[in-house]
Amino acid sequence: MTTLRIGIAGISGRMGRLLAEEVLAAGEHLSGGTARGGAAEGAVLFSDAGAMFAGSDVVIDFTHAETSAMHAALAASHRRPLVLGTSGLSVEQEAAVAEAAKIVPIVHAANFAPGVNLLFALAERMAAALPPEQYDAEIVEMHHRQKVDAPSGTAIALGRAVARGRGTTLEECGTESGRDGHTGPRRTGSIGFAALRGGQVVGDHTLLFAAGAEQIALTHRSFDRRVYATGAVRAARWVASQPPGLYDMKHVLGMG
Repeated sequence: MTTLRIGIAGISGRMGRLLAEEVLAAGEHLSGGTARGGAAEGAVLFSDAGAMFAGSDVVIDFTHAETSAMHAALAASHRRPLVLGTSGLSVEQEAAVAEAAKIVPIVHAANFAPGVNLLFALAERMAAALPPEQYDAEIVEMHHRQKVDAPSGTAIALGRAVARGRGTTLEECGTESGRDGHTGPRRTGSIGFAALRGGQVVGDHTLLFAAGAEQIALTHRSFDRRVYATGAVRAARWVASQPPGLYDMKHVLGMG
């Protein structure tokens, strides 16, 4: 089997360093990466993102929403598969990623932990079985104090899974978040979000289905960011042999 040259955007960052370690642990070749400041120990630093795509077979990007459209465009122009783990994309940025996926295969996931993606699947099945008129859906998530977007991308993806199970979309069923003051009664069928921030919590997500006579809770806790890096490298190895298209981790895990 041919060894893949995997490039990492933001290789000197916390996730970038973990990704570099997992690429080598998987037996693939670390082609190098880009960094805003500072060198990545033992790794090649490309002069710019274009050079990184040109010198890699697959690129993994966990950097910022602001660079997602540019990296997607570079992936398309260089005909290189992309693994995108950045959350908080705008509608325009998501559209740019989808457009690039017409030319190259892209795995874009809110979370690369296998357990979280199984949680998405369970959430969809449970939502299909529990009528929204009787079971309110609430999503509670907590992350480290440095996280800049809320709710988290994983929480939103969990809400979308619930909406799919109910035969609708998150936009159509409506959301409730940041409740404060006299908000009135909860709207039937809406999906609630609560975002907590503090310390160095890697990622906790709980989905609650609350009815008058019972409550069901599904919880996933990440204790180490390495689980995301391991999943992303798995996605990179998978996407390298796929046709153009927009994929997520359920496809990588064989659930799509």
